[in-house]
Amino acid sequence: MSEVSAFIVVLCTLLCTGHAQDAGLTIEPNWSSFFIGEFVTFMCDMNEGADTDWEYKLNKDGQEFIPYNTKKDYRLPITSINYSGEYQCSGHRKNSSNTKSSNTVSVTVSGKPRATLTPGTTIIPVGGSVTLTCSVGRSAKWKYEWFRRTQNNTEVQIRRDDQQNRVFRVSQGGIYRCRGRRGNPVYYTDKTDEVSIEITFSNKVAVKQQHNWTQIFRGEMITLTCEVEEGGEPTEWEYQWKVPWRITQWTHFNLWRFRVSESSRGDYTCKSRLRDDSYSSTEWSEAFTLSASNKPRATLTAEITIIPVGGSVILTCSVGSSAKWKYEWFRRTQNTNEVQIRKDDQPNKVIRVSQGGIYSCRGRRGNPVYYTDISDEVSIEITSSSKVFIKQQHNWPQIFIGETITLTCEVQEGGEPTEWEYEWKVHDQPTQWTHFSYWKFRVSDSISTDYRCKSRRRDDSYSSTEWSEAFTLTVSTVAVSESSLLPVVVIIGLISGIIFIFLLLLFYAAEVKRYSADMFWPSSLYELRDGLQIGICCTRHSDIVYFAAITGIPPMMLGV
Repeated sequence: MSEVSAFIVVLCTLLCTGHAQDAGLTIEPNWSSFFIGEFVTFMCDMNEGADTDWEYKLNKDGQEFIPYNTKKDYRLPITSINYSGEYQCSGHRKNSSNTKSSNTVSVTVSGKPRATLTPGTTIIPVGGSVTLTCSVGRSAKWKYEWFRRTQNNTEVQIRRDDQQNRVFRVSQGGIYRCRGRRGNPVYYTDKTDEVSIEITFSNKVAVKQQHNWTQIFRGEMITLTCEVEEGGEPTEWEYQWKVPWRITQWTHFNLWRFRVSESSRGDYTCKSRLRDDSYSSTEWSEAFTLSASNKPRATLTAEITIIPVGGSVILTCSVGSSAKWKYEWFRRTQNTNEVQIRKDDQPNKVIRVSQGGIYSCRGRRGNPVYYTDISDEVSIEITSSSKVFIKQQHNWPQIFIGETITLTCEVQEGGEPTEWEYEWKVHDQPTQWTHFSYWKFRVSDSISTDYRCKSRRRDDSYSSTEWSEAFTLTVSTVAVSESSLLPVVVIIGLISGIIFIFLLLLFYAAEVKRYSADMFWPSSLYELRDGLQIGICCTRHSDIVYFAAITGIPPMMLGV
């Protein structure tokens, strides 16, 4: 009995003090998140007696929100995010001090939402479709409405039902968007941003270079065209380009024209669409890859550089492996300025010339015209009909080492030598042109050598004679060099001196005999300087004086 009594006491205490927790608070709709503009209904149930036995109030975050009244349900229009909070209801039994408090319900309020439209892709492949997804954040219970328009048509609703159709598959190009709805009365989100969906035509497009050049150079102006296969007239289409630095806007022009620079390197693609259906387009074309080379220099080659008598020479101008060039030709001399000698609209990369001079060329192509750098110069000489030959000045039949010889280059029927200048070839090595017609040198070895020469007029340095016939110099090895002759010369000089003194002595003896009748001096022996002794017998005074003059001996030393 004591345990039952205790339970009754506790129950009475709870009922009398009004702290029972068995009241219930629910909301309709039963969502945790609401948006400004929606409605929420709070429903309070005391779970005891009749509903009319109670008065009800609604608290928010522990503070009275709706005071006591006889309505158990309260419909709240959400007009502010400040309505977010923890809600609880309380009941007061009429004609009693008995009260009850419910459980708490959390409500979160956000601003009006905008739906989000996400496409699987924005390009529908040929014969395919694309998936669109509409969502409203993490909130639930939404149903969706779908809209489509084009640039030429107003927006229309294309789908609305009572299913949660947040995913929609389309196979038609256009501008799409969606919105969410829920509740009663219906609450709508803002519409999504627009998403453009394009459908891909089966038509192929291709980028083509207008001139179809295999090599393109910086500074050239080139034109690319976007062509639709089996697409009818170009005026039915519009075009979009993807170039190395950007994607262009749609345009009615199927040309992309630009001057090539370093930044032009890269891939160029295009696509096309009908002008009256801006949401159906072709796929991107295959890439046209542009490689820009440095500005080229033309190359001039000559089959020969000397034109034979009455002949001509072929000159060829080229610009690497690139094509579609036309060529301009130039000629000058040392005394005249450069002039253009040929320019036409034919690909005249080969010309034939019969005039001497300095030639150059350059290539040109395109519109506006693009020029290469001018080629290096090539000197062309024409052969004169005049003959030249080499003559040896002394015409010696045999030539020895150490001798100095002179060869002359003579022009047959060539007028005065002063009208010409000359070039020599020795040991197959040509010399510089000179005004001197002779070649003078000392023979230094015994090797046979060929000498040739040719000539040209001084006022026409690009017309010359042919090389003369060879003058072959054969050197003999019998002759003695100057250094080996020196001892012989010394010996011969000494012998000649001795013979000269001997003749003087003979002459003196003859003179003594001739004048024997004159005054005589006694015989005597004179010893001269350095031990030289001369015997004099019966010698005339005048003879002694004469002998002193001849020999250079002072007369006093002879006793005179």
